[in-house]
Amino acid sequence: MDIATISGIIVFLGFVISSILIAEGIGGFAPFINLEAFMMVIGGTFCALLVNYPLSQVLGVRKVLRKALFSVGEDTTEIVGTFVEFTKKARTDGILSLESSVKNVKNDFMKRGVQLVVDGFDSEFIRNMLETEIGFIRERHKVGQEIFNSLGTYAPAFGIIGTVLGMVLLLRGIDDVAEVPKKMALALAAAFYGLSAGYLLFYPMAGKLRRRSEEELLVKEIIIRGVLLLQSGVSPTIMESNLKAYLEPAQRLAIKTAGPAGR
Repeated sequence: MDIATISGIIVFLGFVISSILIAEGIGGFAPFINLEAFMMVIGGTFCALLVNYPLSQVLGVRKVLRKALFSVGEDTTEIVGTFVEFTKKARTDGILSLESSVKNVKNDFMKRGVQLVVDGFDSEFIRNMLETEIGFIRERHKVGQEIFNSLGTYAPAFGIIGTVLGMVLLLRGIDDVAEVPKKMALALAAAFYGLSAGYLLFYPMAGKLRRRSEEELLVKEIIIRGVLLLQSGVSPTIMESNLKAYLEPAQRLAIKTAGPAGR
């Protein structure tokens, strides 16, 4: 689970609740509990999403959201260490000796790449296969980011629409003094829901997904580089020095103690 994402949401809610309690006490929550405003903002936002995107992509939002909240990055030092071990074994026992080791690799992309090397394909074919897969992954990630960016745009807009609706109802029934607070609560609660959803949840989620995508694609770039170096028959030292270039200084120091990903 991504602690930063969950913590950001919970801490914000804590600030809001504390502010209301300090200012108004328990009774201060009543104006914010407004079903009409919630239906207008959240319902309208997702209806607009249905208009903009195919149903299959909208239904896929659940998987995208799970990725943003619960996905954890892969250990790149472990991947580099595994390639170094594979290089040592290939130089000692031949490339076919990796057949048994490939089955234990946890990263599916790496497993497919190394298997292509074991099967004897040339570097150009391997590069095309793996880069084609990266291209499709990048497009899928792009759709998820676009959906949450769209949600971040729609939610504040429907908050404003709810505010306008509340004001229209307020002005139409202004003679009924008892109804004025209710209509005003609808107007302001809709703006609160829309702005909070857009700028606390949807836009930050889009940014988180973009960062997750960059991290995942970097790992796959490292794997492609490692697979091609393995296919070319370089020494373990060359393999290690080349792949370390992708890592941060602290990660480079950890290579010596990192175990292979297949173990």
